[in-house]
Amino acid sequence: MSARADRAAARAADLDEARDERYANPFAPPDETEAAAEARPRSLFGEILDWMLAPLLLLWPMSLAVTYLVAKSIANGPFDRALETDAYVLARQIHPVNGVAELTLPDSTRDFLRTDNVDSVFYQVLGTRGELVAGERDMPLPHEDDRPQPGLVAFRDDMLRGNDIRVAYTTVEFPQTPGAEPVLVQVAETLDKRSQLANDIIKGVILPQFVILPLAIILVWFGLSRGLAPLHALQSNIRARRPDDLSPLEADRAPPEIAPLVASFNDLLTRLEQNMEFQKRFIADAAHQMKTPLAGLRMQAELALRQDVSNEVQRSLEQIATSSEHAARLVTQLLALARAENRANGQIFSHVELTDLARLAVRDWVQAALAKRMDIGYEEPPYPVEVEGNAVMLREMLSNLIDNAIRYTPTGGRITVRVRADETNVDLVHLEVEDTGLGIPPAERERVVERFYRILGREGDGSGLGLAIVKEIATIHGGTLAIQDHVYQEAPRLAGTLVRVSLQRVYPARDKP
Repeated sequence: MSARADRAAARAADLDEARDERYANPFAPPDETEAAAEARPRSLFGEILDWMLAPLLLLWPMSLAVTYLVAKSIANGPFDRALETDAYVLARQIHPVNGVAELTLPDSTRDFLRTDNVDSVFYQVLGTRGELVAGERDMPLPHEDDRPQPGLVAFRDDMLRGNDIRVAYTTVEFPQTPGAEPVLVQVAETLDKRSQLANDIIKGVILPQFVILPLAIILVWFGLSRGLAPLHALQSNIRARRPDDLSPLEADRAPPEIAPLVASFNDLLTRLEQNMEFQKRFIADAAHQMKTPLAGLRMQAELALRQDVSNEVQRSLEQIATSSEHAARLVTQLLALARAENRANGQIFSHVELTDLARLAVRDWVQAALAKRMDIGYEEPPYPVEVEGNAVMLREMLSNLIDNAIRYTPTGGRITVRVRADETNVDLVHLEVEDTGLGIPPAERERVVERFYRILGREGDGSGLGLAIVKEIATIHGGTLAIQDHVYQEAPRLAGTLVRVSLQRVYPARDKP
């Protein structure tokens, strides 16, 4: 019992060690060998096509073999009957003379047996004592047990002088000669006409199959395509849906085979819609429950600062007010990022006038810029510019760009917000925010869009979420985010930051160029 327990403990230890090694890094990519070992699901169309064509391609050679055998049987029929007639004619010309078989064959009959344009014809008559009466001496003989009864003709395949022959043979009995063996009569011919006829039959059968088989494959392909058309229609219907469309699919119009799949998918959509509603309700409740205490904390700290308190208490109150302000801003950004990541959260895209939206966003940040003695400006084209999107999310994106510019630009700097159309592509519009700050090094530009990432050594009280929100909203709207240098006009050696979001422009039907 102890040895068995030790072995069980050793196996358990090995399993634990293997499991620990496998899950040592839960974020590691899956093993490529395990991924390769898993069989990739095959196409349903290919699977059905294989199971339909494989038997067809397997039966086709079998049908050729059967056709060849049937063709040979058909080809042998008329020639065997002709050979049988020759054997009967030859047998009737045998008469006994003094107990010895004698063949009285007229010249016309002899010429008839010899005449053939394709095959060679042979005959042989063996007498009652096995002597050669007429014909070919070297014709092969049948087995004694295979000799037919008198008056009956039998057939066999044999060889003569290296050629395949078909032999018809019969026997003739002389009742008036007791003890004499029956006379053996054999008529043979080569197989050229038979082979030619069999080949003609096979060609007549096989050649149409070479046309019918590809047509059958095409018809099978077309039939499968038509049969799977409802699946493609269902796929197109799902792909064409908007991200916010969670309405159930029409299960009544689906074929009975995929109706359970459609019903399961509709059930999934229903549960997903419920989860989305719970998430939106949670976001709204969280925004209210978290913002209100933080705002109250800041207000209480500012009221306390108006009182006559010691310097230490005043610094603590100032720190509380600043921290509560930062916490409120962080909560706002986290909720904005959560809304942006939820692409199917019921937001409906429509035409948004980008110049009006940018002008209002800049107006919201004028006081914050003046508090740091910054010059904030706005530039727009002399014509309206529209994009397809969600106005709330686009304004949140621009607000984060302006907020970042204010936070990371030194006091007395300059910020410019700009809406402009692309010079080379009329269907592209750029939303730009440039500042006269310290700039972002090229090596850091890919990382600053990550969540909570901040460049080391930079002053500022940001949370590292602003550009992550900007990138997420730009991606949802099918746009791109680019970070470049903004060269000072008065000092070309110094560079600030130019952040550009490029979006697809849309036109009213009457204004499209």
